[in-house]
Amino acid sequence: MLQCTSKQLFGIECLGCGTQRATVLFFRGEFAAAFHMYPAIYTLILLLLFVVFNLFVKFKHDFKIKVGLLLLNVVIIVISYFVKMSPFF
Repeated sequence: MLQCTSKQLFGIECLGCGTQRATVLFFRGEFAAAFHMYPAIYTLILLLLFVVFNLFVKFKHDFKIKVGLLLLNVVIIVISYFVKMSPFF
């Protein structure tokens, strides 16, 4: 797995730390462990599937759905980051 440059240089995890490990856990079928590793894993997978599906099938409100899923992911990522980093504040 790739090392986090932010963690190596500054000793602080970035907003994406845990994504690779959560993805591996997801594909191994360890769904609860994947969620605990990186809570946004499921919404990121949903966004990715929707974007790929939307490449082939276009429909009326696809842009609004993509923006909504993107905002949902950002909110989940930021909240989970602050929860994870709260012992350091």
